[in-house]
Amino acid sequence: MAATIDNSNAAQATKRKHLGIPEAVFVEDVDSFMKQPGNETADSALRKLDEQYQKYKYMELNLSQKKLRLKSQIPQITQTLEILRHMQKKKETTAPMETHFLLADNVYCKASVPPTDKVCLWLGANVMLEYDIDDAQALLEKNLSTASRNLETLEDDLDFLRDQFTTTEVNMARVYNWDVKRRSKENLLKSADKS
Repeated sequence: MAATIDNSNAAQATKRKHLGIPEAVFVEDVDSFMKQPGNETADSALRKLDEQYQKYKYMELNLSQKKLRLKSQIPQITQTLEILRHMQKKKETTAPMETHFLLADNVYCKASVPPTDKVCLWLGANVMLEYDIDDAQALLEKNLSTASRNLETLEDDLDFLRDQFTTTEVNMARVYNWDVKRRSKENLLKSADKS
């Protein structure tokens, strides 16, 4: 009994994990699948399966775009954290820090930054806020861990989606093959009736 409960909890956790992505059910028995409402003909069943397949493709496109955004965001956060750590070390000195900053694509400008305990961070949507270096570092570390966790979740969801692609493609092939066999039997019966 305990094993059954553990298995059902694991199944519920998996369903929660991929929330929003419907699971493709493997068609074991094509005959019983074709007797279900809405599957009057092989074409209608194939159309339904193709529609499900296209939905999976759309979800994959969205998740891939999110993944690309996160993959570009993580190095930016890491680089900003390194700069903050460097500024933290230079905070106690009185000498200004010489640096280059990006002015435009491939255009850098030389700058002299006096020791400071404040930094400004772009938060997005044309919003910039001033933080203490320690607060900025804590915020960026939290953002980095969140982005890394989201990337792992997205990769799991993409793997789950690939499994759904495979299942749907196999279902489509099984229904198509079932229809080919059915039509060949009908043709054999028609030719046997004619002779």
